[in-house]
Amino acid sequence: MPDVAMNSTFFGDDELNRFKRSRLMLFHRTYADAHGYVSVCVCIFGIVTNLFNITVLTRKHMMTPVNQILTWLAVSDILTMMSYIPFAFHFYCQWTDRAEQLHERNSYGWMNFLVFHINITSTTHTISIWMCVILAIIRYIHISNPTKTNSFRIRRIKQTRFLIIIVYISSAVVMIPNYLSNELHEASQGNTTIYYLEDLKLGRPGTETTVLINVWMYAMIAKLIPCLLMSIFGGLLVYNIYFKIHHSRKVLQLLGTSSIRLSEHSRTTKMLIAVITLFIVTELPQGVLIVCSACIDNFFDMVYQPLGDVMDIMALVNNSINFVLYCSMSTRFRQTFVNLYCCA
Repeated sequence: MPDVAMNSTFFGDDELNRFKRSRLMLFHRTYADAHGYVSVCVCIFGIVTNLFNITVLTRKHMMTPVNQILTWLAVSDILTMMSYIPFAFHFYCQWTDRAEQLHERNSYGWMNFLVFHINITSTTHTISIWMCVILAIIRYIHISNPTKTNSFRIRRIKQTRFLIIIVYISSAVVMIPNYLSNELHEASQGNTTIYYLEDLKLGRPGTETTVLINVWMYAMIAKLIPCLLMSIFGGLLVYNIYFKIHHSRKVLQLLGTSSIRLSEHSRTTKMLIAVITLFIVTELPQGVLIVCSACIDNFFDMVYQPLGDVMDIMALVNNSINFVLYCSMSTRFRQTFVNLYCCA
């Protein structure tokens, strides 16, 4: 099950006929005309802004466990969008008349790229969502048990690096069944040969057990479990903002101590909650739709696939919007960015 949802133009004629019967087909066709151009613009914006994120967050004075996670979150987002640009340009912008140009659109080279695109984006997107889980956990640990010495801070930074490596490696490993399920087949169309992806028959009679296991694993590991963990630790972060920090502010007022640092601390936590919330809003509905595709007959063809482009653009916007959040909610990030790019 690819993370970046695909429409029926990559499958055989039987799949296309079923797809045409979907109530959502009109909506899909209407938006599909604009999807390629919109997604390319979002990806270009996202790549540039994530490069800004990396250069700012890797400054020496910005080196914290949370910023390390945000840096490698930006890396995985860049990889996703770098793959999506040629995919969107070729399959959406360049070849708009699918019926007449199918042999050129679905050539051997481009369909192999499509398999690569599905595999790389499913992996990088899994990395991103689990990086967000670690972000929520690390931030909660920091608030509950703040670093008091420089050596303790350095040890946490090293531990965070280890977690990041584990996320990157394990995400690639758990996606191996996905890689193996994306197989190319060929068919003759007149004097030409076209290529298409194997029909998994999801939600229809004849679905293989291995396919169902793969889909359930993907839905749980890459969508539902991460969203559950983010909800739990995100809720704990909200509790800390509205109760513990409020109590600490009263103590500071009684002691006559400045609350500037506490305010920045609170804004940082709110910024991270915003990042977590965007992931949940983007990923949880897709996880539910994947489960429905495995459980409800024809749901995959009639609902999931027509909504594929919408789910894609939501994920891409989520990948590209973090820079705006950082600038608007983190004084330290904003000042560092200004010093790097706006001062001579």
